[in-house]
Amino acid sequence: MKVLITGFDPFGGEKINPALEAVKKLENTIAGAEIIKEEIPTVFRKSIDRLENLIEEHRPNIVICVGQAGGRFQVTPERVAINVDDARIADNEGNQPIDTKIFEDGLNAYFTKLPIKAMVEEMLKNEIPASVSNTAGTFVCNHIMYGLLYLIDKKYPGIRGGFIHVPFIPQQVLDKKNTPSMSLENITAGLKYAIKASVENREDIKTIGGEIC
Repeated sequence: MKVLITGFDPFGGEKINPALEAVKKLENTIAGAEIIKEEIPTVFRKSIDRLENLIEEHRPNIVICVGQAGGRFQVTPERVAINVDDARIADNEGNQPIDTKIFEDGLNAYFTKLPIKAMVEEMLKNEIPASVSNTAGTFVCNHIMYGLLYLIDKKYPGIRGGFIHVPFIPQQVLDKKNTPSMSLENITAGLKYAIKASVENREDIKTIGGEIC
């Protein structure tokens, strides 16, 4: 069993991306699976191209992309990716697509087949704040999740894949009043437990995980 897990480089004026730093700190084996850790550029289209190259190189069974969601309190596995880029800020190469389809021949949305509720349950059981998220945004995080699920649908049906958002770490919020953060150690632990649940649960569990807007 191989698990490819990726983290984005820093973006939006930040000097560090907790997603990438947590990915780097993961063990090389989790729940008996080989963990392949890679960096992805925070750039529209180039991120998907890089991910496809990594899939071709490593032939993983599971792919999990990880990104920063400043303002969130918890580690949040994403349920769905939508076929739209609508960038509030430019990416790391100055691209800022507005109301643009990611793939013209793709579905309006793709749902992950990762066991997101089992992932959340495993994190909570180990005292890591976590919940299911129903929106990955419309920046490069949604872009890479959609691209991954599109590639699975079109070319790699044997792979399971998805996306996890993580909060800021404390050093990022020193000048951001009333902004939540989580220690890098807890984020790394959360990813470890999420991977464990993904490896051990082919099907998701049935438990409450919805939200009231």
